[in-house]
Amino acid sequence: MERNEFLKRGFSSLLGLAVLTACKNNVVVDPTTGGTTAGTGSTNGNSASNCAVTPSETEGPFPTKVPANFVRQDIRADRTGVVTTMAITIKNGAAGCAPLAGAFVDVWHCDKDGYYSEYGGSGMQSLNLTNVDFLRGRQITDASGLVNFTTIFPGWYSGRAPHVHVHVFNAAGKSLLVTQIAFPYAVTNVVYTTAQASGYTKGTQDTTNERDNVFNDGYANELGTVTGSVSGGYSLTHTIVVNA
Repeated sequence: MERNEFLKRGFSSLLGLAVLTACKNNVVVDPTTGGTTAGTGSTNGNSASNCAVTPSETEGPFPTKVPANFVRQDIRADRTGVVTTMAITIKNGAAGCAPLAGAFVDVWHCDKDGYYSEYGGSGMQSLNLTNVDFLRGRQITDASGLVNFTTIFPGWYSGRAPHVHVHVFNAAGKSLLVTQIAFPYAVTNVVYTTAQASGYTKGTQDTTNERDNVFNDGYANELGTVTGSVSGGYSLTHTIVVNA
């Protein structure tokens, strides 16, 4: 089965509308002048009154095979691209959105060219990367429910909007939630159209969040807050609410 058939891709004929929608909540400054790009994400989990559990999503066709092998904060390995930090906070919706300490948080995403480690050599991903393990990591939440990762800005592949996969377990190893983090279009468009020197040469993504087969049913609680610039790097912050 071809990868694009598996993902049920669709070309984004409503790209202009998506740009207008994104710009309502994002501020973009021309990066050629040294400015920054910023995308405002979800406010979910900010209080007990705004504490809906984050939507569950598929692990996708490329989940981490043995997450316990990748207890590391810097998950870049040999991958190059625009440096990006991720600060992910886990909160417990069953306890008034209190921070969830001691939880395992696994993350993984594709590289700047749209490829995943640990997989390949098949119709799902032609490039064989079965012997490498970049852009996969695990951390344990602190007393504030926070984990941090250093990575690169994810690329994109046909049929999917840019995203990061997240799997949250409690301290006993019980699975609590599999979800994904979406990116503001205003930010991704800047990276993909101006960061050629960092290797982003594919141009603008072919699928927006609104047309994505994972996010198109609503991604308000999955949208990360992203700030920074191509030259200085980006920071993603996001809160995920689970029932623990």
